[in-house]
Amino acid sequence: MKKIFNAAFAYMIIGVLSGLFYREFTKANDFPEGGFTQLSLVHTHLLTLGFIVLLIVLVLDKVFGLSGTKLFSWFFWTYNAGIILTTGTMVWHGMLTVLGQESSAMIAGIAGLGHIALSVGMVLLFLSLRKAIVADKAVTTSTARSIDG
Repeated sequence: MKKIFNAAFAYMIIGVLSGLFYREFTKANDFPEGGFTQLSLVHTHLLTLGFIVLLIVLVLDKVFGLSGTKLFSWFFWTYNAGIILTTGTMVWHGMLTVLGQESSAMIAGIAGLGHIALSVGMVLLFLSLRKAIVADKAVTTSTARSIDG
């Protein structure tokens, strides 16, 4: 549980700092105000996918004890790799835009891998959650039978 908390806290800090970086980097490079760059999206991606989602996962872990399983560990590392790949390529692409340089298909490909990792991570989370709910239901049913019995 501490690992989830620390990751959520780190994403909160990095998310806030990415907003500051976006503002200062675009100003320093005379990027037109209101002009689109991927940098403007990094802030919300980190805060939503990293900070908020992991806070929700923290609550789910508290209720269902997810973090003790191998499946959950796979979720945690795959999902975090997805966030890092996705937001890292967004920063890269955004900086190129601000600097007036062309992006490449390689950046899009790496971003795609990040999105795939995020998706796989979410599936792993749901599998882990389903396993915990089924186990919890079995314990609840068994306890109810022994009380009735």
